[in-house]
Amino acid sequence: MAYSKEIIDKLGNAMVYLAQKVPSLSKTKLLKLLYLFEEVSVKTNKLPFFGIPFEVWQAGPVAKDVFVDLDITPVLFDRYVSIKRDSKATYIFAKSDFNDDEFSDNDIRVMDEVIAKYGNKTATQLVKILHNKNSAWHKEAEENGLLEAFGKRITNSSNREIDFTCYLTGKEAEKYRDCLEFHKSVSHLKAM
Repeated sequence: MAYSKEIIDKLGNAMVYLAQKVPSLSKTKLLKLLYLFEEVSVKTNKLPFFGIPFEVWQAGPVAKDVFVDLDITPVLFDRYVSIKRDSKATYIFAKSDFNDDEFSDNDIRVMDEVIAKYGNKTATQLVKILHNKNSAWHKEAEENGLLEAFGKRITNSSNREIDFTCYLTGKEAEKYRDCLEFHKSVSHLKAM
């Protein structure tokens, strides 16, 4: 998926926000917190936060393009963050000041809520939380036979996307899908 400049700016600044507020921010922890921004926004506001796909991977939900970009040297997010590796993990550091241009007041509340609730958790604890049997990750992994494949170490990733509508009722789910489709259309047009 090609991200629009606005989505890159929002993701990049969300990473900056996390790097400034969460000590020892590892790549895995960052990926889980970005996912939680999306999940909490859907649950509380019935709206997407980023409107990007999160795939079902063995270690929980992952925004694949973010994972790939932060794997070696950031390209999409080079203006926003830098990475440093040690023998245990890859850590994320802010390269710029946080810019709130892409964020609503509700977005800032969601980020602060997620950081307050999960910012002090380890990456391993976050993975365990997101594997909860009531989570969208678990539901998608179970419905697509991935729990067994992950457990047997046959695969560690999939292209199955998290369906956030599992947290919504009929009309809420319809509104969410419409909003998501609008975001995708606008992003597609802006990426052209």
